[in-house]
Amino acid sequence: MNIIKPYLIGEIGINHNGDIKIAKELIKNAKDVGFDAVKFQKRNIDIVYDKETLDTLRESPWGKTTREQKLGLEFEKSEYAEIDKYCKELNIDWFASAWDIKSLEFLDNYNLKFHKIASAMIVDQKFLEEVAKRNKHTFISTGMSTKDDIDKAVSIFQKNNCSFELMHCVSTYPMKIEDGNLITINQLKKEYNCDVGYSGHENGVVVSLAATMLGITSLERHITLDRTMYGSDQSASLELSGMKHLVESINKILLSIGKPSLGKIIDEEIPVAKKLRAHIKN
Repeated sequence: MNIIKPYLIGEIGINHNGDIKIAKELIKNAKDVGFDAVKFQKRNIDIVYDKETLDTLRESPWGKTTREQKLGLEFEKSEYAEIDKYCKELNIDWFASAWDIKSLEFLDNYNLKFHKIASAMIVDQKFLEEVAKRNKHTFISTGMSTKDDIDKAVSIFQKNNCSFELMHCVSTYPMKIEDGNLITINQLKKEYNCDVGYSGHENGVVVSLAATMLGITSLERHITLDRTMYGSDQSASLELSGMKHLVESINKILLSIGKPSLGKIIDEEIPVAKKLRAHIKN
């Protein structure tokens, strides 16, 4: 098994709560601790949600309806222009998971390296076709998905000669550790002969570290300034200390793996062996 440092994605998603200052602080945190990219979510709310849902009462910092709440969590052109500029200044990648074709077309305005298919969108074959036609490497999350769902998604990207990697994912927030089923990572590799990452929603970093030991090529974790902030994803996110712990632990894991050493004694062992084996006469 080839164990490498996974491409680390800090999923800001909607944890910015509509505040560009929060978004930029999260971008800076991700860069400072050693993440490779940050990711956002882009929706056209009138396409993703029906009018009845949007008109329902829902208290939030932005008003009393679901429409006001959803609009409050969306960034538009001016915010994304600032995000694009700031990420270039910091030399960190950014991209976003679109939830509809209009949002995908919106993201075409930026020279992004990657696309991301959210678990919710893996069953939208028309949308997948549109993403695959753009021929950018695409991360595909597999939460809430049957094998048939994944088969169809993979087929679309293969047909369009669009590079992709699957991301094992369990779509609960936060995910219970016993629901992780990380052995699925090996199943996905064997079944689809592709790179496989992990998109985690668990508390802490243990499951993510275990996934790293299974040879994932990418690792996505939600990030936040404070897990008690308003928002459905906040409690399943890593704060700055957790982000640091994750990166430091991955680096230590990779350092400890080293190289094959069967039958080799390192220099530091020689005096120890001499002391502990002094009583042995062969």
